[in-house]
Amino acid sequence: QLQFVESGGGLVQPGGSLRLSCAASGFTLDNYAIGWFRQAPGKEREGVSCISRTEGSTYYADSVKGRFTISTDNAKNTVYLQMNSLEPEDTAVYVCAADSGGTFFTVQDMCIGAPLIYEDDSWGQGTQVTVSS
Repeated sequence: QLQFVESGGGLVQPGGSLRLSCAASGFTLDNYAIGWFRQAPGKEREGVSCISRTEGSTYYADSVKGRFTISTDNAKNTVYLQMNSLEPEDTAVYVCAADSGGTFFTVQDMCIGAPLIYEDDSWGQGTQVTVSS
């Protein structure tokens, strides 16, 4: 049984920073690709950043490249998303998910494909990020 607990969201001004945490349980995080996804009001869910320790690879959406950094702490079975230079367009509910079924070949495939393939009820509650002045 996979479980994810997201935290670290909040209200921040444009240009500010937040660090999101996703604590995973029910599986060994290091064995799977994992990523952060977000959904803003009126928009489709999109992949933000995904990472695979097995492949040693990361992927970032063009909209966040250079501003966000994904990392993991295997001892804590936790994945982080450091978000800098936040913009109002980053406002969304952020949720993490893992490719526990080995569906995707690459982390890019996961970030792009997971919102299209995973069932709507499979996504967790996430954490709210609001960027506003």
